Amino acid sequence: MKILYIFPHPDDESFGPAGAMDRQLKQGHEVYLLTLTRGGATKQRFRLGLSVEEMGSVRYQEMLDVEETLGLSGMTVLDLPDSGLKFMDPRDIEEVVREHIEIIMPAVIVTYPVHGVSGFHDHLVTHAIVKRLFLEMRDQGATYLKRLAFFTMKDNGDPQFKKGNMFRIKQSTAEEISCIIKLQEENIQALKNALRCYQTYQETIQNTGVVEAVGDTVYFEIFGESHHPPINDLTIGL
Repeated sequence: MKILYIFPHPDDESFGPAGAMDRQLKQGHEVYLLTLTRGGATKQRFRLGLSVEEMGSVRYQEMLDVEETLGLSGMTVLDLPDSGLKFMDPRDIEEVVREHIEIIMPAVIVTYPVHGVSGFHDHLVTHAIVKRLFLEMRDQGATYLKRLAFFTMKDNGDPQFKKGNMFRIKQSTAEEISCIIKLQEENIQALKNALRCYQTYQETIQNTGVVEAVGDTVYFEIFGESHHPPINDLTIGL
């Protein structure tokens, strides 16, 4: 089955869901990634003395390493304005995302939840764009679209990414979570390997403690569905 992950920035796929992506690939699914920007506006560019365009090129090369490391079925990286999606006409974003969906024809689309995990505007815009487009395309006859899921973090009462307290992480309640994927050691190693591809972000990766925060479990909300107990595979029932 085809699963398409849609995120706004390089490393969004590795800061959490990479282990689940690896597990899905090993289960025989086709896993694709669409990234809307090259992430050139990151503050890391100041440390490296690079322009937005130069930093975007560096991060794109790092993403090519991620594609190879995870063995993705396909990856496309667009060059929409990093940190600027909120200033765009959303219809322009929808147009390019629709084109990609129509090429891949995935059964499952995965993006960020309504809170965007980090709350960053690009994450929130991506959620809104993908959700509206998913529903519109289904109404227009795209019957191959079976499920819309949101990668999230579970609210267990403890703060996530405690090291350095760099991000105010948003979380989902147990009631909102409909799919829980348990990772095997090889999936966790794939997550670590994907994160290592981002050489310019190693300090951030260490400070956030992302590997420890994810642990051996990846959580998803599923739009319009409620599964209690949660299912353990995004393709179950399709």
